[in-house]
Amino acid sequence: MVIPIYDVNPVRRTPWVTYGLIAANVLALLFTPVFANMGIGSEAVSDLCHQTAFFQHYAAIPKELITNTQLPLVATGAVGRMANGLGCVVDAPTYAKQPALSVLTSMFLHGGWLHLLGNMLFLWVFGNNIEDRFGKIGYLLVYVASGYAAAYGFALANPDTTEPLIGASGAVSGILGAYLVLFPRARVWSLVPILFFIPLRLPAWIVLGTWFVLQWLYSAGLAVTGGGEVAYLAHVLGFMVGVLAALPFRGRRRGPPVPRQLAGYAEPQVMWRKTDRGGWR
Repeated sequence: MVIPIYDVNPVRRTPWVTYGLIAANVLALLFTPVFANMGIGSEAVSDLCHQTAFFQHYAAIPKELITNTQLPLVATGAVGRMANGLGCVVDAPTYAKQPALSVLTSMFLHGGWLHLLGNMLFLWVFGNNIEDRFGKIGYLLVYVASGYAAAYGFALANPDTTEPLIGASGAVSGILGAYLVLFPRARVWSLVPILFFIPLRLPAWIVLGTWFVLQWLYSAGLAVTGGGEVAYLAHVLGFMVGVLAALPFRGRRRGPPVPRQLAGYAEPQVMWRKTDRGGWR
């Protein structure tokens, strides 16, 4: 898989929303049981039960999204002795959960550092230009809408699934879809696995197009992946929302042109002065 590391596509303003989303995702991981359970060796049963209870409380669960009702039995975080050994105790929930709101909270939950860093790398590389084009509010709306479409779309395809959906992948996929529509020819420095990871400058349509095709193949079961329980269909759906959101913006001017020096060019300085006829030269 091609790994983007930097795009040659200058922006006109500081992408504060992108920075804020990345910071929020990092902080969320620091305050979840996932971070507390990180370490050398396997996790204890008590840690796994605590983590399961946390995700069932705050993550999006497809069955809950379809029925708009929380599960009747959830993990309590306690450990009990089962017929085949130790296991997590389940009981009626002691909290009131809003399934629709859980989609929003699930966008800031991740299963570990690799899961988090993968999503945030793509958001770091491609998010600033989409924020620059859509504006802060529009950008945030596309991000959230893509996340919701990804979660509910996956739930519709898997209505009986009770495994929690976590991660910003669906929302970030929407940003990638918008970038592909608006900046298909932008150059992206990427690590390409050819024997070793080789840095190459590729057009965005190759980097993001390849990524999308892989997600679609995985979601359709036409390719084998070692990604485990990854909701590839959610990636595909989020990406399509970003594509649709960006289509009305395609071809619009970005406002004042970026100085060519910022784009890697050098121009001689030109002195302008007003002529007698009222013009400038």
